[in-house]
Amino acid sequence: MPTIVVEVMPKAELLDPQGKAVSGALHRLGKTHFAGVRIGKRFEITVDEITDAVLAEVRELAETMLSNSVIEDVISITTPDSAVAGETH
Repeated sequence: MPTIVVEVMPKAELLDPQGKAVSGALHRLGKTHFAGVRIGKRFEITVDEITDAVLAEVRELAETMLSNSVIEDVISITTPDSAVAGETH
């Protein structure tokens, strides 16, 4: 069964406390090559088949249910057949 992947990240202009904590831990461990870390969410949605209607429904769900549009952006919606089925910023 095909899988649609939705990636959600905090808005770039907002503080990412989890990413900041991981970044601080990396520096404390001597891993100084990393300038920063941002942590997001990945959703894998298994469907019977990928159609334009299914992708449209996933896009709607990504914007309304899987992300909080006040503090997050849907970065990508990908399918096994394409690098990017639809990007939303």
